[in-house]
Amino acid sequence: MSDQRVYNFSAGPSMLPLPALERAGAEITDYRGSGMSVMEMSHRSKVFMDIFHETQDKLRRLMSIPDGYHILFLQTGASGQFSAVPLNLIGRTGKADYAVTGNFSGLAYQEAQKYGQISMAADTSDRDHSYIPRQEELKLDKDASYFYYCANNTIYGTEWDYVPETGEVPLVCDMSSNILSMPVDVSKFGVIYAGAQKNMAPAGLTVVIIRDGLQGRELPYTPLMMNYKTMIDKDSMYNTPPCWCIYMLGLTLDWVEANGGVAGMERLKWTRANMLYETLESSRLFQLHGEKGSRSGMNVTFRTGDEALDAKFVQEAAAAGFVNLKGHRKVGGMRASIYNAMPVEGVEKLCDFIQSFDRAN
Repeated sequence: MSDQRVYNFSAGPSMLPLPALERAGAEITDYRGSGMSVMEMSHRSKVFMDIFHETQDKLRRLMSIPDGYHILFLQTGASGQFSAVPLNLIGRTGKADYAVTGNFSGLAYQEAQKYGQISMAADTSDRDHSYIPRQEELKLDKDASYFYYCANNTIYGTEWDYVPETGEVPLVCDMSSNILSMPVDVSKFGVIYAGAQKNMAPAGLTVVIIRDGLQGRELPYTPLMMNYKTMIDKDSMYNTPPCWCIYMLGLTLDWVEANGGVAGMERLKWTRANMLYETLESSRLFQLHGEKGSRSGMNVTFRTGDEALDAKFVQEAAAAGFVNLKGHRKVGGMRASIYNAMPVEGVEKLCDFIQSFDRAN
């Protein structure tokens, strides 16, 4: 890392791989001899269409996305999918199941209630969203149009360590904060979506992976820009897509591939996370929010129990080059978001800082 760059533990927008940023910088005024930036070119031009299709192909290859699945590059934000999912999918039976294990699945659950009969298949608010429910605890309705869950909870620091079994009911998963951090059997899912600003690209791109056959049953008042069938038919090009973000996703995917693919990312993920969890567990000062067996490999949430001491930790950490460690207001304390682009040495140095803070306080 350059001397000026800090270790950025932000929950999103978050760190991007340095090689991807450097390559973007080198190409920013003249992309491969085109005489212009990707930010300036027509989304219909051959040069951009090549970027677009190459990026789709890279994602399909890295995630082993089977034939029969469409990859959409949209602009709704992950939060826009809270509406798009029920608008497009609930029409089959008028019912859906939601597992509420954190803030964003809770917001999705509330939004879906506008469009049908929504059942809570699980609710972990009884222990402040510190755990993930087991398969046998899920209350499933075989007549649901789909089952919805969020794979990783950035605010509370918990992550599903299994894929729910729902029989014939299609699975819908918000993977915004852990996509590309482990291999995924895409064939188990009806829809996977992710906001790009944590593990993929700058903010502004939302990736949707959808099984063919789930489109075309949208509710009659579904907005044009949220209609999966429209976006599939137009290959995400009904309007101007987020061109720069798609280009940046392509550069990030090149970096993922060069570093062992998603299996390589999973090894790095648990190298970083286990090191941080072990350091925090062995300290006298800090407590972890997520319960053992449910802890996230992407967002580590912890606190001292003393708000003034937490604030002191965040302030001293920032001065030492570890920024954006303040926890979300719903949980307080601290949160270290350690997405794919966070170097292992960044976590090693943070662990050293935690140990010295522990000794001093």
